[in-house]
Amino acid sequence: MHSAPPAPPVPVDAAFGGIVFCDLVFSGVQLPRPGAEVYADGFVLTPGGTANRAVATARLGLRTALLAVLGRDLFGNHLLSLLAAEENLDLRWVQQHASAHTALTVAVTDEHDRSFITYEEPDTAVPAAWPGPAPASRTCHVSVAGPLPAWVAPLRRGGTTVFGGVGWDASHRWSPDVLDRLGEVDVFVPNEVEATSYTRTGDPAAAARVLAERVGTVVVTRGGRGAIAVDAGTGEWVDVPAVAVRAVDPTGAGDVFTSGLMTGTVLGWDLATRVRFAGLVASLSVRTLGGATSAPRPRDVLDFLERERPAGDFRQIHDWAATGRDNPPEDT
Repeated sequence: MHSAPPAPPVPVDAAFGGIVFCDLVFSGVQLPRPGAEVYADGFVLTPGGTANRAVATARLGLRTALLAVLGRDLFGNHLLSLLAAEENLDLRWVQQHASAHTALTVAVTDEHDRSFITYEEPDTAVPAAWPGPAPASRTCHVSVAGPLPAWVAPLRRGGTTVFGGVGWDASHRWSPDVLDRLGEVDVFVPNEVEATSYTRTGDPAAAARVLAERVGTVVVTRGGRGAIAVDAGTGEWVDVPAVAVRAVDPTGAGDVFTSGLMTGTVLGWDLATRVRFAGLVASLSVRTLGGATSAPRPRDVLDFLERERPAGDFRQIHDWAATGRDNPPEDT
């Protein structure tokens, strides 16, 4: 008796592996001093962490896979229900473990910055060896703060464009090991603090030049000052200003930026358009509370462009949003 052949990998446009947090976001307030109490003017419970990028990418129309581990607890169950409501987001690679507690973050934010209190356990990390086949993805995103999961390299050998990111280093060591891992990814997207800290440089432009010696494309985000990008292969240099909006909560804006960059990559846009689009969707996301919950859809992009008419060449982005098409072009 012959066993059935293994099922072929599921094709998607973007795959995200990492820790998913349950974010409790309080707005219009700063952390209280010891013994004091403060009152927020807004609150939202939303998927966070890797889910920010996954939800944002799915809302922009990409077929998106999320590889993550949640607890089989109140927060994990609620996150799954929220994520299941997102169109284009495939959750078949999300696991729930009875022994794990879902990672939790309390974010206290105002229009300028935010502070976090986080609890996480090792059991919610994505396994280095994924049990079963990983999705066949055109792009994927992983953290380079530690060793990359073993399932990433086969994806890259198969043609997947791998995006790498890092988070805040609470130890302040900014280990040079991160730079050594950049050879395992195709695109690196740090913010300016991360970029200058890891490269020991004084400004984001200098940091981008150093990083371009390690990885094919570098995009350094600079918050309200936009982003700079370098294509190491061609030497192309892009400096795109931010799109001005009234900010309510910057939580997750960097994640939405990465989602826009990945979407533009799948759509085949040039570097300048990709960075401009990423900055636009990131700006749109800060107008309301939360990261995943505030990620824009194509109709939000179109409404903003036609109402506000921001400076810059948004013609290709406008045409994409105006089609109302939720899915990118199929592979040829």
